[in-house]
Amino acid sequence: MSDDPYATLGVKKDATQEEIRRAYRKLARKLHPDLNPGDKAAEEKFKRVSAANDLLGDPEKRARFDRGEIDASGQERPQQPHYDRYYRDFAEAGPQGYASGAGFADMADADEILAELFGRRGGGRGRGRGSSTIRMRGADLHGRLVLDFLEAVNGATKRVTLPDGGTIDVTVPPGTRDGQVLRLRGKGGAGLGGGASGDLLVEVQVGEHRHYTRRGDDILLDLPVTLPEAVLGGRIRVPTPAGAVMVNVPKGSNTGTVLRLRGRGVPRADGTRGDAYVTLRIVLPDKPDPELEAFAQRWQAGKDQDPRAGMEA
Repeated sequence: MSDDPYATLGVKKDATQEEIRRAYRKLARKLHPDLNPGDKAAEEKFKRVSAANDLLGDPEKRARFDRGEIDASGQERPQQPHYDRYYRDFAEAGPQGYASGAGFADMADADEILAELFGRRGGGRGRGRGSSTIRMRGADLHGRLVLDFLEAVNGATKRVTLPDGGTIDVTVPPGTRDGQVLRLRGKGGAGLGGGASGDLLVEVQVGEHRHYTRRGDDILLDLPVTLPEAVLGGRIRVPTPAGAVMVNVPKGSNTGTVLRLRGRGVPRADGTRGDAYVTLRIVLPDKPDPELEAFAQRWQAGKDQDPRAGMEA
């Protein structure tokens, strides 16, 4: 993996978090294994892009990387010992500093300095010393999940391909939105020295539906109706994400008439649902109908109507 995660994502070092997020999403859409089956080169690039985003997408990790505290893989960099401080302390103390009445106690202090220099941690002066175990939380892994419209609205169980080539089944909760990130705790990289595993962060991309449009927790639907249904009214069957429902069309309805269907929209976390808004669109027969044409010819009220009045003002 490149030592420069900024270069991997193609952003500058002063890029904003939003710019980093957009760059990652653009590359992930292009390189994701689900979209490039069997392409090992794209899979490797996706792994590098995911690792770079894991580092730079977290403001705290990014700041630590910029300060040189961790490397591009998120591992701790060895801290440079401050030899100049030890030399200065020794120079200021002078030779008499090691001829005090404390006897060998000063040698213990020197041993502690050496322990610090070589990463050892003492168990107290005069006690045995052992190396300490560094515990580090595992890295977060990033995935991408493409859902169709109704899977996001009603919920689903989907299989996600991980950056390392593995797979995992993800439960998509009802009402999931486009761009939402699902966090699977403990499903990321393994920790170091007994540290906790990281999380799996799955970004959701929701496709469009040919009939439905989502607005918040509401569903919008354009519904074709015949001329008799609009003029005379009646009950018609209307599809919704919550299932089809019979609806009364008011007599004399027009194109643009909106019917509100309560509780037929997107599910919410509290168990309720948004509403569905059905906009009626009057559709005439595809083929000319002589009877309808004859009616229109003798329908004087229709000829006197001016539906475009005021449009030129």
